[in-house]
Amino acid sequence: MILSLVKAIHIAALIIWCAGLVGLPLMLSKHEIGENQASYSQLRLLTHRAYSYFVTPAAIIAIAAGTALIFLASAFTLWMFVKLLAVGVLVSLHAWIGHLVVLMSERRGRYAPRSALPTLLPIMIAMVAILFLVLGKPALESFAPAWLTQPLGHELPVDETPI
Repeated sequence: MILSLVKAIHIAALIIWCAGLVGLPLMLSKHEIGENQASYSQLRLLTHRAYSYFVTPAAIIAIAAGTALIFLASAFTLWMFVKLLAVGVLVSLHAWIGHLVVLMSERRGRYAPRSALPTLLPIMIAMVAILFLVLGKPALESFAPAWLTQPLGHELPVDETPI
Protein backbone atom coordinates (compact mmCIF):
# COMPACT_ATOMS: atom_id res chain seq x y z
CA MET A 1 0.00 0.00 0.00
CA ILE A 2 2.71 2.48 0.99
CA LEU A 3 4.78 1.57 -2.08
CA SER A 4 1.83 2.32 -4.37
CA LEU A 5 1.14 5.64 -2.65
CA VAL A 6 4.77 6.78 -2.88
CA LYS A 7 4.91 5.67 -6.52
CA ALA A 8 1.75 7.67 -7.31
CA ILE A 9 3.20 10.77 -5.63
CA HIS A 10 6.46 10.26 -7.52
CA ILE A 11 4.71 9.96 -10.89
CA ALA A 12 2.44 12.97 -10.28
CA ALA A 13 5.38 15.14 -9.25
CA LEU A 14 7.38 13.93 -12.27
CA ILE A 15 4.59 14.92 -14.62
CA ILE A 16 4.52 18.45 -13.22
CA TRP A 17 8.32 18.73 -13.14
CA CYS A 18 8.84 17.47 -16.69
CA ALA A 19 6.00 19.58 -18.07
CA GLY A 20 7.58 22.63 -16.45
CA LEU A 21 11.02 21.78 -17.83
CA VAL A 22 9.53 21.67 -21.31
CA GLY A 23 7.21 24.66 -20.90
CA LEU A 24 9.58 27.16 -19.30
CA PRO A 25 12.15 27.29 -22.14
CA LEU A 26 9.28 27.72 -24.58
CA MET A 27 7.89 30.58 -22.49
CA LEU A 28 11.30 32.24 -22.19
CA SER A 29 11.82 32.09 -25.96
CA LYS A 30 8.53 33.94 -26.58
CA HIS A 31 9.89 37.15 -25.10
CA GLU A 32 10.73 39.81 -27.68
CA ILE A 33 13.14 42.71 -27.34
CA GLY A 34 11.27 45.99 -27.39
CA GLU A 35 7.92 44.65 -26.21
CA ASN A 36 5.92 46.91 -23.93
CA GLN A 37 6.53 46.87 -20.19
CA ALA A 38 3.17 45.33 -19.30
CA SER A 39 3.64 42.21 -21.43
CA TYR A 40 7.28 41.90 -20.36
CA SER A 41 6.33 42.11 -16.68
CA GLN A 42 3.53 39.61 -17.16
CA LEU A 43 5.82 37.08 -18.84
CA ARG A 44 8.56 37.66 -16.27
CA LEU A 45 6.19 37.09 -13.35
CA LEU A 46 4.62 34.06 -15.02
CA THR A 47 7.97 32.37 -15.61
CA HIS A 48 9.26 33.26 -12.14
CA ARG A 49 6.17 31.99 -10.36
CA ALA A 50 5.93 28.84 -12.47
CA TYR A 51 9.57 28.02 -11.73
CA SER A 52 9.45 28.94 -8.02
CA TYR A 53 5.99 27.75 -7.01
CA PHE A 54 5.33 24.74 -9.26
CA VAL A 55 8.35 23.31 -11.05
CA THR A 56 10.91 23.45 -8.24
CA PRO A 57 8.59 22.04 -5.52
CA ALA A 58 7.53 19.29 -7.94
CA ALA A 59 11.20 18.47 -8.54
CA ILE A 60 11.88 18.26 -4.81
CA ILE A 61 8.85 16.03 -4.24
CA ALA A 62 9.75 13.80 -7.22
CA ILE A 63 13.32 13.36 -6.00
CA ALA A 64 12.25 12.71 -2.40
CA ALA A 65 9.59 10.19 -3.44
CA GLY A 66 12.01 8.56 -5.89
CA THR A 67 14.61 8.21 -3.14
CA ALA A 68 12.01 6.62 -0.89
CA LEU A 69 11.04 4.24 -3.71
CA ILE A 70 14.64 3.10 -4.11
CA PHE A 71 14.72 2.01 -0.48
CA LEU A 72 11.16 0.67 -0.35
CA ALA A 73 11.65 -1.47 -3.45
CA SER A 74 15.31 -2.28 -2.71
CA ALA A 75 16.21 -1.28 -6.25
CA PHE A 76 19.97 -1.19 -5.83
CA THR A 77 20.86 -2.30 -9.34
CA LEU A 78 23.16 -0.87 -12.00
CA TRP A 79 20.30 0.46 -14.14
CA MET A 80 19.08 2.46 -11.12
CA PHE A 81 22.47 4.12 -10.69
CA VAL A 82 22.58 4.99 -14.39
CA LYS A 83 19.06 6.40 -14.01
CA LEU A 84 20.23 8.50 -11.07
CA LEU A 85 22.99 9.87 -13.29
CA ALA A 86 20.36 10.91 -15.86
CA VAL A 87 18.28 12.46 -13.07
CA GLY A 88 21.38 14.44 -12.08
CA VAL A 89 21.55 15.77 -15.64
CA LEU A 90 17.88 16.73 -15.39
CA VAL A 91 18.54 18.55 -12.11
CA SER A 92 21.42 20.44 -13.73
CA LEU A 93 19.16 21.48 -16.60
CA HIS A 94 16.55 22.55 -14.04
CA ALA A 95 19.16 24.84 -12.47
CA TRP A 96 20.08 26.19 -15.93
CA ILE A 97 16.45 27.11 -16.59
CA GLY A 98 16.36 28.86 -13.21
CA HIS A 99 19.42 30.82 -14.29
CA LEU A 100 17.63 31.85 -17.49
CA VAL A 101 14.57 32.95 -15.49
CA VAL A 102 16.78 35.10 -13.27
CA LEU A 103 18.58 36.59 -16.29
CA MET A 104 15.25 37.59 -17.78
CA SER A 105 14.16 39.35 -14.59
CA GLU A 106 17.48 41.09 -13.93
CA ARG A 107 17.93 42.59 -17.37
CA ARG A 108 14.60 44.45 -17.35
CA GLY A 109 13.68 44.38 -21.00
CA ARG A 110 17.22 44.04 -22.36
CA TYR A 111 17.18 40.24 -22.16
CA ALA A 112 17.78 38.75 -25.60
CA PRO A 113 15.60 35.63 -25.86
CA ARG A 114 17.34 32.45 -26.87
CA SER A 115 15.96 29.67 -28.95
CA ALA A 116 14.32 27.00 -26.84
CA LEU A 117 15.91 24.17 -28.84
CA PRO A 118 19.39 24.14 -27.20
CA THR A 119 17.72 23.79 -23.80
CA LEU A 120 14.91 21.46 -24.85
CA LEU A 121 17.09 18.95 -26.67
CA PRO A 122 19.15 17.80 -23.65
CA ILE A 123 16.02 17.86 -21.48
CA MET A 124 14.19 15.56 -23.87
CA ILE A 125 17.22 13.25 -24.20
CA ALA A 126 17.48 12.96 -20.40
CA MET A 127 13.73 12.31 -20.07
CA VAL A 128 13.76 9.61 -22.76
CA ALA A 129 16.84 8.00 -21.19
CA ILE A 130 15.14 7.92 -17.78
CA LEU A 131 11.97 6.43 -19.26
CA PHE A 132 14.01 3.81 -21.13
CA LEU A 133 15.87 2.84 -17.98
CA VAL A 134 12.79 2.73 -15.74
CA LEU A 135 10.43 0.97 -18.10
CA GLY A 136 12.99 -1.34 -19.72
CA LYS A 137 15.13 -2.10 -16.68
CA PRO A 138 17.94 -3.23 -18.98
CA ALA A 139 20.54 -5.69 -17.77
CA LEU A 140 23.53 -3.37 -17.68
CA GLU A 141 25.71 -5.69 -15.60
CA SER A 142 27.46 -6.94 -18.73
CA PHE A 143 28.68 -3.38 -19.43
CA ALA A 144 30.40 -3.04 -16.05
CA PRO A 145 34.07 -3.99 -15.92
CA ALA A 146 34.88 -7.17 -14.02
CA TRP A 147 36.81 -5.34 -11.31
CA LEU A 148 33.58 -3.57 -10.31
CA THR A 149 31.58 -6.77 -9.95
CA GLN A 150 33.99 -9.00 -8.03
CA PRO A 151 35.79 -8.48 -4.73
CA LEU A 152 39.54 -8.10 -5.05
CA GLY A 153 40.48 -9.41 -1.58
CA HIS A 154 42.27 -6.25 -0.48
CA GLU A 155 42.36 -5.15 3.15
CA LEU A 156 40.77 -1.89 4.19
CA PRO A 157 43.25 1.01 4.52
CA VAL A 158 42.21 1.55 8.17
CA ASP A 159 42.17 -0.74 11.20
CA GLU A 160 38.56 -0.01 12.13
CA THR A 161 35.76 -2.30 11.02
CA PRO A 162 33.02 -0.50 9.08
CA ILE A 163 29.58 -0.54 10.64
